[in-house]
Amino acid sequence: MTIRNRIALQFSLIVATILIVFSVLIYLVSATYRREEFYERLKNKARTTVRFLIEVKEVDRELLKIIDRNTLTALIDEKVLIFDARNRLIYSSVDDQVIHFQTTLLDEVRQKKEIETFSEHNELVGLLYQQNGRDLVVLASAYDQFGKSKLENLRLTLGWGLLAGLSITIGLGIFFAGQSLRPISQINQQVSTITALNLQQRLDEGNRQDEIARLAMNFNDVLHRLYQAFEQQRSFVSHASHELRTPLAALKSEIQLGLRRPLTVAEHKEILINLLSDTDRLIGLTNSLLLLARTLETSNQVSFRTVRADDVVFLAKDELVSAKPTYRIAVDYSNLPETETETLVKANEELLKQVFLNLFDNACKYSPDHTAQVRISTDSQYCRITVQDKGIGISPHDQAHIFEPFYRSTNVLDYQGFGIGLSICAKLIELHMGTLSVNSNLGEGSTFTVSLPHV
Repeated sequence: MTIRNRIALQFSLIVATILIVFSVLIYLVSATYRREEFYERLKNKARTTVRFLIEVKEVDRELLKIIDRNTLTALIDEKVLIFDARNRLIYSSVDDQVIHFQTTLLDEVRQKKEIETFSEHNELVGLLYQQNGRDLVVLASAYDQFGKSKLENLRLTLGWGLLAGLSITIGLGIFFAGQSLRPISQINQQVSTITALNLQQRLDEGNRQDEIARLAMNFNDVLHRLYQAFEQQRSFVSHASHELRTPLAALKSEIQLGLRRPLTVAEHKEILINLLSDTDRLIGLTNSLLLLARTLETSNQVSFRTVRADDVVFLAKDELVSAKPTYRIAVDYSNLPETETETLVKANEELLKQVFLNLFDNACKYSPDHTAQVRISTDSQYCRITVQDKGIGISPHDQAHIFEPFYRSTNVLDYQGFGIGLSICAKLIELHMGTLSVNSNLGEGSTFTVSLPHV
């Protein structure tokens, strides 16, 4: 079932339920009012008859019957019966019919003093009349032909009105559901035309206010992010191919040079040294690419546990200084933690150590004295690790792109590197629900800040 038909059906069921409940309520109220009104008329008739018979001496039974037959307010199939204390019938408004009654009914009237019930198709009331020590039971019954006729007409009117209302509701429900869902149909048509070749195409956002417009806006945001992902993938493939081609071309050139003519031992040694250097560069690039790919591929499978961020900082420092003895890393605390829990974060220790290794290595590499200053600070929400150097700095334009894979600032082309380290750091910190920011000025150095939320 389509959404349009489902909405139309639900709307029709709701309106139908309301109409049915409303119609039934009107009918029940009208029927109750008719019955109460007719019973009241029967009671008045019973009281009037018994008063005429008992209290007015000038009116005897025969005269009372004549009055009952000729009154303008006579009811259909009207009967008035009066019984004495011994259940003897002392008055009947009709003579041509056999009167049937049950003594239990008379006893019930004497007990309750007033009852309302039915006698076949007629409504019947029973009253206990007490006058001058006499206890008389008056039974009055009649058929409310006029009231029931009005109820029948009301029932027909409500039935046809309900049928017409349901027909109109179903028609309008289908129409307005189609009108309301037309923008979604248009969105479906537009989405079906979007492929990998035209990801820059965007959906019509309408008035940018209602739910469908917000759906189109959110889908456009998804398309934008998808387009960026495709562009990053193309850029990654292009840069990776270029970076791999450079050492491979150098390797091929050295090999061709060695095969061109006979070489001396010294020349062979020089070629082998160059080949080793290019091979190391190729291995380093391959390892960086593998690390980046592994980071993106296994980001949802990384296990986290509670670690102390400052312990990971010292582990990274010791590992880097051990591998590169000329590097110097000074670690201090901007504000000493009052408790050990202030530096606790939820992290993967190896990945977080890789982030600090890259940041420390960059800071030392681009500083003339190969020194990095590391500060650890905490507040109520975050544990922050700041890595500062006094190196060449980064221009404002380059700062907007340094976290992109293979991007390198124009002033670092003389330094060895591939432009992958910072992009790996950004991805890993994002994986830890933290942030990595940079503040730098050309010629004055750079400051990278890692902010990780407390446990």
